[in-house]
Amino acid sequence: MSAVTVILHRAQQGDPHAAAELLPLVYDELRRVAAARMANAAPGHTLQPTALVHDAWLRLVGQDSEAQFQNRTHFFAAAAEAMRHILIDRARRKQALRHGGGQQPLDIDNLQIAVPAPDEELLAVDEALDRLARLDPAKAELVKLRYFVGMTFAEAAAALGISEPAAKRRWALARAWLFHAITSERR
Repeated sequence: MSAVTVILHRAQQGDPHAAAELLPLVYDELRRVAAARMANAAPGHTLQPTALVHDAWLRLVGQDSEAQFQNRTHFFAAAAEAMRHILIDRARRKQALRHGGGQQPLDIDNLQIAVPAPDEELLAVDEALDRLARLDPAKAELVKLRYFVGMTFAEAAAALGISEPAAKRRWALARAWLFHAITSERR
């Protein structure tokens, strides 16, 4: 049993010091995952990997959190989901501001149409991913780990308990399904 799993079990049993011991063990990996995800972010974004890790940490082990983690893999899957939700919530807030958000309407006759923003792409992927999760949760979980967390095939396969070739096959199928879902939605 890994040190992370032992500390997670202590936290579930009510040890008030367990979360403080857990952070140093997982922080570097969470920071690396967040940095990999933020590397694909649009220029000028304001969220930094450190802030993403801290926000995810608060969602996972904050005072209001009642999360129970079975092991290290479960914890990192929950961290990936928390990071995903943080990024999606930020994209939705920015999208709301971009689409009115209390502003006065403008005359758009002389404005040029902009290309889709990365936030729009992120929201489209999120919506398609929710549909995929209802059809095939295993493939959706792999997409979350690869797309939102930035894990390699080896890391994602280990987190899901599958072989790397199996992860690559699932990834290919999931990508094709998501591409079809997103492009057919835009037509």
